[in-house]
Amino acid sequence: MLNRISPQTLRILALLAVLALVLLFFSTQVPNYLNGRLFNRISSSVAIMAIVACAQTLVILTRNIDLSIGSTLGFVAFATGSLITNNPELGPALLLVYSICLGACFGVVNGLLVAYARIPSIIVTLATMALFRSALVEYSGAKSITTGNLPTWLVEFPNYKILTFGSYQLRASFLLAVVVVIIVHIALTRLRAARKIYAVGSNPEAAEMAGINSKRVVLTAFVLSGALAGLAGFMFLARFGTITVVAGLGFELKSVAASVVGGVNIFGGSGSVIGAFIGAVLVDLIDTSLVRWQLVSEFWREAVLGALILLSVAADATLMRRLVAWRVAREKTATKKETQTKPAGSTPS
Repeated sequence: MLNRISPQTLRILALLAVLALVLLFFSTQVPNYLNGRLFNRISSSVAIMAIVACAQTLVILTRNIDLSIGSTLGFVAFATGSLITNNPELGPALLLVYSICLGACFGVVNGLLVAYARIPSIIVTLATMALFRSALVEYSGAKSITTGNLPTWLVEFPNYKILTFGSYQLRASFLLAVVVVIIVHIALTRLRAARKIYAVGSNPEAAEMAGINSKRVVLTAFVLSGALAGLAGFMFLARFGTITVVAGLGFELKSVAASVVGGVNIFGGSGSVIGAFIGAVLVDLIDTSLVRWQLVSEFWREAVLGALILLSVAADATLMRRLVAWRVAREKTATKKETQTKPAGSTPS
């Protein structure tokens, strides 16, 4: 039965098991841990990170990485806040489109440098991380966006209750994140054009030989990543209201962590946004729980996150090697048995 389960499904099942174990562990350490407040807190905070992790996953699948994603988010959040502050008559649809398009423009910069200038993505995005952040500092003019200057509909959007089950609330921001993840997942698994991302990440040379334009695919991945980062910037503005030049700082590490913890291969070619979403939930759950766990200092939270990344990559590599070896052994055994059971002198049909 196990050999019929795909590696990606095994990863997701393992992630869900780890998630359950984490909940069980902290429930024994933190008083009154498992309740509606925990669900509401995690679902609200993970909504932004889930979209950012989804964006990072698209880039990682092509054997690249985007370290500028936090700076993109911060710039879009501030620019969107500035636009709606100066033009309060703008509707939600126009503001959302503005955020997504602005984020996509940052993605174009990264994509062109990586795909066509052939500069390694870690160098490009490390540079643009600083450049985009510096641009935000200049653009802001040492000012901040405050909640009081934002329209009511924008501030109330993240916590708008779609459904309520007792103390458990399904809020608009979390529902939007889930919808985005599902749409991207369906596109990656069902659309032929989107499947090219996996092909390029698995083997760029073979993809080129198959007629796939690898440069265009990598550029597209960065543009889509920027667009999703722009959407996350819109949600960041709506949730926090007060935006400064440090908005989005640290999202780079957390987005990579959510992706690799979610089973996305850091060397590209395999993984899913569903796994990245669960990884984002797991990372946010651990981060939130450590704050309430008095035995651990807050200074160790980043260390725990770093250790989680290392363990995830090591566990994924070990699991995949053993799974491949196990399936090869099973196939050899099955072939041997089939050969032994054939009548002597029989010829293949």
